[in-house]
Amino acid sequence: MKAALSRLSSIWSRLWAWDPHPASHAEKLISTAGGFVGILLVLMVSGKMLDFHGAALVVASMGASAVLLFAVPHSPLSQPWSLLGGHLISAAIGITCAHAIADPFYAGALAVALSIGAMHYLGCLHPPGGATALVAVLGDEPVRSLGYAFMVTPVLANVLIMLSVAVIANYPFRWRRYPRLLSAPEPLPGEIEPAQAEKCMIAHSDLVYALSEIDSFIDVSEEDLLQIYHLAIRRLPAPAKAN
Repeated sequence: MKAALSRLSSIWSRLWAWDPHPASHAEKLISTAGGFVGILLVLMVSGKMLDFHGAALVVASMGASAVLLFAVPHSPLSQPWSLLGGHLISAAIGITCAHAIADPFYAGALAVALSIGAMHYLGCLHPPGGATALVAVLGDEPVRSLGYAFMVTPVLANVLIMLSVAVIANYPFRWRRYPRLLSAPEPLPGEIEPAQAEKCMIAHSDLVYALSEIDSFIDVSEEDLLQIYHLAIRRLPAPAKAN
């Protein structure tokens, strides 16, 4: 019994200590503050358009977007087109399914499925979009009565609020500017020891090929992978010179 408890304690300690994405306390606090401001403004706007229940349903998907925009601002899932296209396209699909299919179970399931496919093909994969599609189908009367106007108010209004707060909240911090276009330039190969670069650099075409071989969505951009690779190479000891 004592050995079993000791083993469980050891497993729990390893799980508790494991962090696949370590971040500083400052990084975590910035994410927390940005999420607070973004959702507070969204609640204020949605509350003026819908009753509290309807606003809560709509804002639920924005809560998920807040995690992406403020905790992982460099993720491909967090970029402006993913945020905008993901929510608006999913809202349009949800409204269409709600009008075309009487059974809300089938309408909701089809709305989410079609939203996933549409976001994939249009390059705007944003997980909270699935929640927006569901709200369009399963929302109460104030939501359903909006019809396709639901895409504008409150969805588009909320998205623009979240996008504005994300740009402003992340801008002062050079390492996490949002969107990626405002980020600091990627390390140049010339910043790496020439001998290391010659030996270790991965061609862009090889990286694209490797990503295509995985045949699944990877939540990291090619630029991020190259930057990680450059930073790792810098830590390698310089090759010993031949006598």
